[in-house]
Amino acid sequence: MNQTIENFGYPASLVKEYTHWVILLRPQQATLGALILACKEDVLDFGKVSAQAHSEMKQITSELETCLKKCFGYQKINYMMLMMVDPDVHFHVLPRYAQPQEFEGVRFEDPGWPVLPNLGHAAQVNDNCRTALLARLKENWA
Repeated sequence: MNQTIENFGYPASLVKEYTHWVILLRPQQATLGALILACKEDVLDFGKVSAQAHSEMKQITSELETCLKKCFGYQKINYMMLMMVDPDVHFHVLPRYAQPQEFEGVRFEDPGWPVLPNLGHAAQVNDNCRTALLARLKENWA
């Protein structure tokens, strides 16, 4: 795995592994169910991702959106490719909510709604909540 994947807590944060990509629970839950979609290839430019990895993204995004909708009922979803601090190809996947959500006793707000998400904001997720989030996502993944 590349350094970016490890920086996001792999393997402890792993939700699902594919041939060319991994889905990780985002350590900072800017919104409920925030994920990382990270390419396993050692590439720093999206245009250099292999054709096979690009093709696999179709399946992954479909499964990802189905799972997040089933688990948390988001209203919109944002894919943000930032790659400033962590340079390997990856997306921050942020389910978006018009109203605050609650999961395992933790309140999740989306202060950027309905415009840009606020990545500086994160719910205070404890280990029990993080474990429950991972379990819910894994159980509901297609």
